[in-house]
Amino acid sequence: MLLIRRVKGQKIKLEGFNNLTKSLSFNIYDICYARSRESQIEYLEYIDEEYNSERLEAITAEVTRIIDARLVQVSTQDYEPRGASVVALLNDEVADAPVINKTSPGVVGHLDKSHITMHTYPEYDRATGIATFRVDIDISTCGTISPLKALHYLFDSFDSDVIIIDYRVRGFTRDRKGRKHFIDHDVSSIQDYIDDDFLDSYTVYDVNVIGDHNFHTKMRKRDLIFDDYLFGKESEEPQAAEQKRILKLLDTEIQELFECKNLDRRDLFL
Repeated sequence: MLLIRRVKGQKIKLEGFNNLTKSLSFNIYDICYARSRESQIEYLEYIDEEYNSERLEAITAEVTRIIDARLVQVSTQDYEPRGASVVALLNDEVADAPVINKTSPGVVGHLDKSHITMHTYPEYDRATGIATFRVDIDISTCGTISPLKALHYLFDSFDSDVIIIDYRVRGFTRDRKGRKHFIDHDVSSIQDYIDDDFLDSYTVYDVNVIGDHNFHTKMRKRDLIFDDYLFGKESEEPQAAEQKRILKLLDTEIQELFECKNLDRRDLFL
Protein backbone atom coordinates (compact mmCIF):
# COMPACT_ATOMS: atom_id res chain seq x y z
CA MET A 1 0.00 0.00 0.00
CA LEU A 2 1.30 3.48 -0.90
CA LEU A 3 -0.07 6.86 0.17
CA ILE A 4 0.25 9.80 -2.24
CA ARG A 5 -0.98 13.37 -2.05
CA ARG A 6 -3.67 14.18 -4.54
CA VAL A 7 -4.93 17.49 -5.95
CA LYS A 8 -6.63 19.72 -3.32
CA GLY A 9 -4.66 18.05 -0.57
CA GLN A 10 -6.70 14.86 -0.36
CA LYS A 11 -4.78 11.68 0.32
CA ILE A 12 -5.42 8.51 -1.64
CA LYS A 13 -4.21 4.98 -1.10
CA LEU A 14 -2.61 3.12 -3.99
CA GLU A 15 -2.31 -0.58 -4.50
CA GLY A 16 1.26 -0.87 -5.77
CA PHE A 17 3.45 1.59 -7.68
CA ASN A 18 2.51 5.15 -8.72
CA ASN A 19 2.40 4.92 -12.53
CA LEU A 20 2.09 8.65 -13.29
CA THR A 21 4.83 10.07 -15.51
CA LYS A 22 5.92 13.69 -14.92
CA SER A 23 8.05 15.26 -17.63
CA LEU A 24 9.84 18.60 -17.42
CA SER A 25 11.51 19.88 -20.61
CA PHE A 26 13.12 23.23 -21.14
CA ASN A 27 15.61 25.32 -23.07
CA ILE A 28 17.80 27.87 -21.32
CA TYR A 29 19.51 30.51 -23.46
CA ASP A 30 22.50 32.65 -22.48
CA ILE A 31 23.35 35.55 -24.82
CA CYS A 32 26.50 37.67 -25.10
CA TYR A 33 28.19 40.08 -27.51
CA ALA A 34 31.53 38.92 -28.97
CA ARG A 35 32.21 41.15 -31.97
CA SER A 36 35.73 40.13 -33.01
CA ARG A 37 36.63 36.74 -34.43
CA GLU A 38 39.10 36.28 -31.56
CA SER A 39 36.40 36.95 -28.98
CA GLN A 40 34.02 34.52 -30.66
CA ILE A 41 36.59 31.72 -30.49
CA GLU A 42 37.34 32.59 -26.85
CA TYR A 43 33.62 32.43 -26.11
CA LEU A 44 33.26 28.94 -27.60
CA GLU A 45 36.31 27.73 -25.67
CA TYR A 46 34.92 29.22 -22.46
CA ILE A 47 31.58 27.43 -22.92
CA ASP A 48 33.31 24.13 -23.69
CA GLU A 49 35.30 24.39 -20.47
CA GLU A 50 32.53 25.78 -18.25
CA TYR A 51 29.81 23.35 -19.38
CA ASN A 52 31.69 20.20 -20.33
CA SER A 53 30.30 16.72 -19.69
CA GLU A 54 31.93 16.57 -16.24
CA ARG A 55 30.09 19.73 -15.15
CA LEU A 56 26.80 18.47 -16.61
CA GLU A 57 27.24 15.18 -14.77
CA ALA A 58 27.69 17.04 -11.48
CA ILE A 59 24.54 19.08 -12.15
CA THR A 60 22.65 15.88 -12.95
CA ALA A 61 23.77 14.29 -9.69
CA GLU A 62 22.56 17.29 -7.69
CA VAL A 63 19.19 17.33 -9.50
CA THR A 64 18.80 13.65 -8.62
CA ARG A 65 19.45 14.44 -4.95
CA ILE A 66 17.00 17.37 -4.94
CA ILE A 67 14.10 15.35 -6.36
CA ASP A 68 14.79 12.43 -3.96
CA ALA A 69 15.63 9.93 -6.67
CA ARG A 70 18.51 7.48 -6.98
CA LEU A 71 21.08 7.69 -9.76
CA VAL A 72 21.78 4.25 -11.18
CA GLN A 73 23.65 4.92 -14.44
CA VAL A 74 25.17 7.89 -16.28
CA SER A 75 26.50 8.26 -19.83
CA THR A 76 28.42 11.39 -20.87
CA GLN A 77 29.87 12.69 -24.11
CA ASP A 78 31.97 15.69 -25.17
CA TYR A 79 31.56 16.46 -28.88
CA GLU A 80 33.95 17.79 -31.49
CA PRO A 81 34.19 20.60 -32.22
CA ARG A 82 31.67 21.83 -29.60
CA GLY A 83 28.99 20.70 -27.18
CA ALA A 84 28.40 18.10 -24.49
CA SER A 85 25.67 15.68 -23.39
CA VAL A 86 24.75 13.63 -20.35
CA VAL A 87 22.08 10.94 -20.04
CA ALA A 88 21.19 9.56 -16.60
CA LEU A 89 18.83 6.77 -15.54
CA LEU A 90 17.01 7.17 -12.24
CA ASN A 91 15.17 5.01 -9.75
CA ASP A 92 12.36 6.31 -7.54
CA GLU A 93 13.21 5.88 -3.86
CA VAL A 94 10.02 4.09 -2.78
CA ALA A 95 9.78 2.51 0.66
CA ASP A 96 9.77 -1.29 0.64
CA ALA A 97 10.66 -1.33 -3.08
CA PRO A 98 12.83 -4.26 -4.14
CA VAL A 99 16.54 -3.61 -4.51
CA ILE A 100 17.30 -3.27 -8.22
CA ASN A 101 20.58 -4.57 -9.55
CA LYS A 102 22.26 -2.19 -11.97
CA THR A 103 22.85 -4.94 -14.51
CA SER A 104 19.42 -6.53 -14.25
CA PRO A 105 17.47 -6.56 -17.54
CA GLY A 106 14.45 -5.37 -15.56
CA VAL A 107 16.13 -2.03 -14.93
CA VAL A 108 15.88 -0.94 -18.54
CA GLY A 109 12.14 -1.48 -18.66
CA HIS A 110 11.53 0.19 -15.31
CA LEU A 111 13.72 3.21 -15.94
CA ASP A 112 12.47 4.20 -19.37
CA LYS A 113 10.22 6.73 -17.60
CA SER A 114 12.86 7.98 -15.15
CA HIS A 115 15.75 9.80 -16.72
CA ILE A 116 17.59 13.10 -17.11
CA THR A 117 19.19 14.32 -20.32
CA MET A 118 21.19 17.51 -20.95
CA HIS A 119 22.62 18.72 -24.25
CA THR A 120 24.53 21.96 -24.95
CA TYR A 121 24.58 24.00 -28.16
CA PRO A 122 27.02 26.96 -28.34
CA GLU A 123 27.03 29.12 -31.49
CA TYR A 124 27.64 32.66 -32.73
CA ASP A 125 26.69 34.97 -35.59
CA ARG A 126 29.72 36.51 -37.36
CA ALA A 127 27.59 39.23 -38.93
CA THR A 128 26.31 40.69 -35.65
CA GLY A 129 28.73 39.42 -32.99
CA ILE A 130 25.90 37.80 -31.04
CA ALA A 131 26.91 34.52 -29.36
CA THR A 132 24.21 32.22 -28.01
CA PHE A 133 24.56 29.27 -25.68
CA ARG A 134 21.61 26.91 -25.34
CA VAL A 135 21.15 23.97 -22.99
CA ASP A 136 18.28 21.53 -23.48
CA ILE A 137 17.20 19.68 -20.34
CA ASP A 138 14.67 16.87 -20.02
CA ILE A 139 13.71 15.30 -16.69
CA SER A 140 11.15 12.52 -16.76
CA THR A 141 10.10 10.74 -13.58
CA CYS A 142 7.60 8.18 -12.39
CA GLY A 143 6.47 7.39 -8.86
CA THR A 144 6.13 10.07 -6.22
CA ILE A 145 9.17 12.17 -7.21
CA SER A 146 8.57 15.41 -9.13
CA PRO A 147 11.10 17.24 -11.36
CA LEU A 148 9.57 20.63 -10.47
CA LYS A 149 11.55 20.62 -7.22
CA ALA A 150 14.78 21.13 -9.21
CA LEU A 151 13.72 24.25 -11.14
CA HIS A 152 15.60 26.85 -9.10
CA TYR A 153 18.78 24.82 -8.88
CA LEU A 154 18.83 24.52 -12.68
CA PHE A 155 18.16 28.26 -13.09
CA ASP A 156 21.12 28.96 -10.79
CA SER A 157 23.35 26.52 -12.70
CA PHE A 158 23.10 28.43 -15.99
CA ASP A 159 22.92 32.09 -16.99
CA SER A 160 19.33 32.48 -18.12
CA ASP A 161 18.31 35.23 -20.55
CA VAL A 162 15.49 33.18 -22.06
CA ILE A 163 13.81 30.15 -20.48
CA ILE A 164 11.19 28.02 -22.25
CA ILE A 165 9.60 25.31 -20.10
CA ASP A 166 7.09 22.53 -20.71
CA TYR A 167 5.67 20.35 -17.94
CA ARG A 168 3.37 17.39 -18.59
CA VAL A 169 1.76 14.76 -16.39
CA ARG A 170 0.93 11.62 -18.37
CA GLY A 171 -0.77 8.32 -17.76
CA PHE A 172 -2.72 7.36 -14.67
CA THR A 173 -2.36 5.47 -11.44
CA ARG A 174 -5.06 3.41 -9.76
CA ASP A 175 -6.16 3.45 -6.15
CA ARG A 176 -7.20 0.47 -4.04
CA LYS A 177 -10.84 0.87 -5.16
CA GLY A 178 -9.86 0.73 -8.83
CA ARG A 179 -10.42 4.43 -9.48
CA LYS A 180 -7.99 6.12 -11.89
CA HIS A 181 -6.02 9.21 -10.82
CA PHE A 182 -4.44 11.34 -13.54
CA ILE A 183 -2.46 13.74 -11.32
CA ASP A 184 -1.16 13.56 -7.75
CA HIS A 185 -0.15 17.16 -6.93
CA ASP A 186 -1.51 20.69 -7.14
CA VAL A 187 -0.37 22.68 -10.17
CA SER A 188 -2.11 25.31 -12.29
CA SER A 189 1.06 26.87 -13.75
CA ILE A 190 4.80 26.24 -13.70
CA GLN A 191 5.01 29.71 -12.13
CA ASP A 192 3.54 28.18 -8.95
CA TYR A 193 6.97 26.60 -8.41
CA ILE A 194 9.12 29.67 -9.17
CA ASP A 195 9.96 32.27 -6.52
CA ASP A 196 8.44 35.71 -7.01
CA ASP A 197 11.85 37.36 -6.61
CA PHE A 198 13.13 35.40 -9.61
CA LEU A 199 10.00 36.04 -11.68
CA ASP A 200 10.27 39.79 -11.08
CA SER A 201 13.35 39.92 -13.33
CA TYR A 202 11.51 38.40 -16.30
CA THR A 203 8.66 38.98 -18.68
CA VAL A 204 6.64 35.76 -18.35
CA TYR A 205 4.02 34.20 -20.63
CA ASP A 206 1.89 31.12 -19.91
CA VAL A 207 -0.18 28.71 -21.97
CA ASN A 208 -1.78 26.11 -19.68
CA VAL A 209 -4.21 23.34 -20.60
CA ILE A 210 -5.04 22.42 -17.03
CA GLY A 211 -7.60 19.76 -17.90
CA ASP A 212 -4.96 17.89 -19.90
CA HIS A 213 -2.22 18.50 -17.29
CA ASN A 214 -0.12 20.29 -19.91
CA PHE A 215 1.73 23.45 -18.83
CA HIS A 216 3.91 25.85 -20.83
CA THR A 217 5.84 28.87 -19.53
CA LYS A 218 8.35 31.05 -21.30
CA MET A 219 10.43 33.83 -19.76
CA ARG A 220 12.81 36.53 -20.95
CA LYS A 221 15.05 38.91 -19.03
CA ARG A 222 13.26 42.22 -18.61
CA ASP A 223 16.17 44.64 -18.03
CA LEU A 224 19.54 44.20 -19.73
CA ILE A 225 22.66 45.52 -17.99
CA PHE A 226 25.14 46.39 -20.74
CA ASP A 227 28.35 45.25 -19.01
CA ASP A 228 26.87 41.79 -18.30
CA TYR A 229 26.77 40.94 -22.02
CA LEU A 230 30.26 41.84 -23.24
CA PHE A 231 32.80 39.09 -23.90
CA GLY A 232 36.52 39.33 -24.69
CA LYS A 233 37.87 42.56 -26.18
CA GLU A 234 34.31 43.89 -26.29
CA SER A 235 34.64 44.54 -22.55
CA GLU A 236 36.45 47.77 -23.52
CA GLU A 237 33.87 50.54 -23.09
CA PRO A 238 32.32 51.55 -26.46
CA GLN A 239 30.81 54.96 -27.15
CA ALA A 240 27.26 55.71 -25.97
CA ALA A 241 25.72 55.40 -29.44
CA GLU A 242 27.42 52.03 -29.96
CA GLN A 243 26.27 50.84 -26.53
CA LYS A 244 22.70 51.68 -27.49
CA ARG A 245 23.01 49.77 -30.78
CA ILE A 246 24.50 46.69 -29.09
CA LEU A 247 21.82 46.68 -26.39
CA LYS A 248 19.15 46.86 -29.09
CA LEU A 249 20.86 43.99 -30.91
CA LEU A 250 20.93 41.89 -27.72
CA ASP A 251 17.31 42.72 -26.91
CA THR A 252 16.23 41.75 -30.42
CA GLU A 253 18.06 38.42 -30.17
CA ILE A 254 16.40 37.68 -26.82
CA GLN A 255 12.96 38.68 -28.12
CA GLU A 256 13.39 36.45 -31.20
CA LEU A 257 14.17 33.49 -28.96
CA PHE A 258 11.23 34.37 -26.70
CA GLU A 259 8.80 34.64 -29.64
CA CYS A 260 10.44 31.85 -31.70
CA LYS A 261 10.50 34.00 -34.84
CA ASN A 262 12.80 36.41 -36.71
CA LEU A 263 12.32 40.17 -36.25
CA ASP A 264 13.39 43.13 -38.40
CA ARG A 265 17.12 43.82 -37.84
CA ARG A 266 17.88 46.21 -40.71
CA ASP A 267 18.77 49.15 -38.44
CA LEU A 268 21.10 47.10 -36.19
CA PHE A 269 24.06 46.34 -38.46
CA LEU A 270 27.25 48.37 -38.60
